[in-house]
Amino acid sequence: MPSPPLSMKPTGWFQVAWSDEIAVGAVHRMTYFGQDLVAWRAESGRITVMGAYCEHLGAHLGHGGTVTGENLQCPFHGWQWNAEGRNVCIPYEDRPNRGRRIRTFPAVERNASVYIWHDAAGREPFFEAPDVFAGFGDGSGAGDYYRQQRLFEPALAMHPQYVLENGVDAAHFKFVHKTPINPVFTRHDFDDPVSYVDFTITFEGDDGQRIEDVNSGVQAINGGLGIAVTKSWGMIDNRTISCITPVDDTTSDVRFSVYIGRTPGKDGERAALRAEEFGLEIIRQFRQDIEIWSHQRYSASPALTGSEHSGFTAIRDWARQFYPDAAAPAVAADPA
Repeated sequence: MPSPPLSMKPTGWFQVAWSDEIAVGAVHRMTYFGQDLVAWRAESGRITVMGAYCEHLGAHLGHGGTVTGENLQCPFHGWQWNAEGRNVCIPYEDRPNRGRRIRTFPAVERNASVYIWHDAAGREPFFEAPDVFAGFGDGSGAGDYYRQQRLFEPALAMHPQYVLENGVDAAHFKFVHKTPINPVFTRHDFDDPVSYVDFTITFEGDDGQRIEDVNSGVQAINGGLGIAVTKSWGMIDNRTISCITPVDDTTSDVRFSVYIGRTPGKDGERAALRAEEFGLEIIRQFRQDIEIWSHQRYSASPALTGSEHSGFTAIRDWARQFYPDAAAPAVAADPA
């Protein structure tokens, strides 16, 4: 499949693991943005993500490296590196090598996930990773929901922007998900690096239904191209987190998390089972999208209809700011 004419090294926050994959003292190997990396958790609980190779003689710190207090020790000669990537100990010398440093990445943990900030130009973060609870300002928290359910699909031939564009695509619901719903977009806000998309849900065949009568819908917060969080209201109370992280110039890892809301007074075994079934159904529908995205050819000049043009134009213009040259292709075609 052809590579997309979009950089696979965009700026933003990207998920590289779930928090419970990296216990205290653990060293976790990974490859993202064409770089071998390690994530490790110090005795204090602090997570660090850094380049995988020791600056001494190039040993891979993820193969035999050990956490010693607040430092990561190389398996080859015992050199220790701190959370800033600086050498703090050479066990057979009087002082460390202050001139060498391993690249580290800003990292945060949120919603049981580990996110890193990636920027090819080395800039510091200029927006925050969205929170699937606090981001919606309704006072909710993880305790109001059943345990997080997850999907992980590694190394798929897809670009993060495909997933974000899905957020303005109303027409795909009937054909991909076979659902009798008609989303009506009520908000497209692409003014800042964190963008917002809201839509209500109507049902086909209900000719008497007015938009004012609709009592279900979805709110989405897009934190750059790497993280999208949603809140669904009205039908099934759920929150989702979709994260697409480039591995190399052609593939990305896909992570998807689902929370199903608890109903006060109905928190027994049957309710928990139903919640798990709802979560699995949401994951099943997301897999349907993945099947399209992972075989999709990016169209820089799509044959859009009049009803599609404004949404796709807005999101593609917004996405350009996250690319190293700020010149990703925008929508070039007039509406059909």
